[in-house]
Amino acid sequence: MAAASGIVTGRRANMAGSLWMIAAMGAFSVEDAFVKAASAGLPVAEVLVLFGLGGAAVFALAARLSGARLLSPAVLSRAMCVRAVFEVTGRLFYVLALALTPLSSTTVILQATPILVVGGAALFLGETVGWRRWTAIALGLAGVVLIVRPGADGVSALSVLAVIGTIGFAGRDLASRMAPASLGAAVLGFYGFLAVVAAGGLFALWAREPFLAPAPGQALSIAAAVAAGALAYGCLMTAMRTGEVGAVTPFRYTRLLFGIGLGMAVFGETPGAGTLLGAGLIVLSGLFILWRGRR
Repeated sequence: MAAASGIVTGRRANMAGSLWMIAAMGAFSVEDAFVKAASAGLPVAEVLVLFGLGGAAVFALAARLSGARLLSPAVLSRAMCVRAVFEVTGRLFYVLALALTPLSSTTVILQATPILVVGGAALFLGETVGWRRWTAIALGLAGVVLIVRPGADGVSALSVLAVIGTIGFAGRDLASRMAPASLGAAVLGFYGFLAVVAAGGLFALWAREPFLAPAPGQALSIAAAVAAGALAYGCLMTAMRTGEVGAVTPFRYTRLLFGIGLGMAVFGETPGAGTLLGAGLIVLSGLFILWRGRR
């Protein structure tokens, strides 16, 4: 049946929404893999700029087709400025993590984003979170610590980049909740990718690496990352408007399976016991928080 908001609910709708969510997570993982591949031969700053420009062009076209305005006073609201800062932080450090650390561990750490969003909503937005969910948040963060393994080898220490990126994405999601309702998904996507361009520009000033002419394979990787990201975003929006949120959202964690699988198949990675145990804690904590939230 259709709810007043236009969101379709019911058992069949929940099944369809779950499949859309799985497709979105698979496409996001493919995007990550192509970004990692492009970063192997190009400066990270250049990858960010090219990827951001491609994504911004896609969402500018989507906004035009839907009749949404890209320029409006709401774009300069405080919430949008805060969102841009967190978007820059999240994108920059997440892409650095993709370039310098295994795809599998980076993907696993990213799954802590919903946990951080719940904690941030309690601390900064005044939402009520009981002791059970706080315990689950603590366990999820313990899972992140298991993956990062402070004091371990250099590769593990670099996983802190993914942690900072995840904090940035959580802050972006919280700021998005406060963004003006007049700004649609295409407009938010457009300015999100402009923030990626800004992140690349800032990192270029710091790293002082000259941009290179992309080889055909590198250009194809960036184009494929943009296409996969746009597809993932569309699938995600469809998933969230098909079925109940509580039934569809848990399938976000399938991204973990896709990320680990691509890391092993494409990049020859072998996740360690700490990564797998940490992944289990993060997923179980996230699912428990979703369940308590529904109750």
